[in-house]
Amino acid sequence: MSQTLPERVRWTTADLELLPDDGWKRYEIVDGELFVTKAPHFRHQTVIRNICSVLSQQNSGEAIPNPGVIFSDADNVIPDVVWVSRDRLPLITDEAGHFISAPELIIEVLSPGATNERRDREAKLKLYSSQGVQEYWIVSRELQQVEVYRRENAILKRAVTYLAQDTITSPLLPGFECRVEKFFA
Repeated sequence: MSQTLPERVRWTTADLELLPDDGWKRYEIVDGELFVTKAPHFRHQTVIRNICSVLSQQNSGEAIPNPGVIFSDADNVIPDVVWVSRDRLPLITDEAGHFISAPELIIEVLSPGATNERRDREAKLKLYSSQGVQEYWIVSRELQQVEVYRRENAILKRAVTYLAQDTITSPLLPGFECRVEKFFA
């Protein structure tokens, strides 16, 4: 007797529209898999604010907290921060203000829990890599570090890990330098 595995449920953007509008929950879909997270800790939000503040000093683009990014019907996410150049911004947004193509830089601040880490370190890394994101930062407020992934041979690969006392730079942001500890102040 052979067993058949049940078909995996694949969530879509249309399914998200049917879920209750709850300000305390965040719904994301990566490759048809639904991720539901609670509203982040206020310190998580403080790190996002600090990163946006530092990146907003780059006159060549904009740092945007918590935008909707709809890559496809099965890939609908809300990164913590994106940075997009001013030239590219009008080309990758829809009329509703969602991103429909990859910003140059996406930043995720880790939330506690194995599911949250798996989402950011595996599912989102793979998604952002396949969609053409040039650079991806995974920020750990607990460890006070930033893992930087850069596009190399068409995929995102870990390039460097910056610790709190290090100065972070990026080839996407000419002249940008910032002590990592500023993100966690």
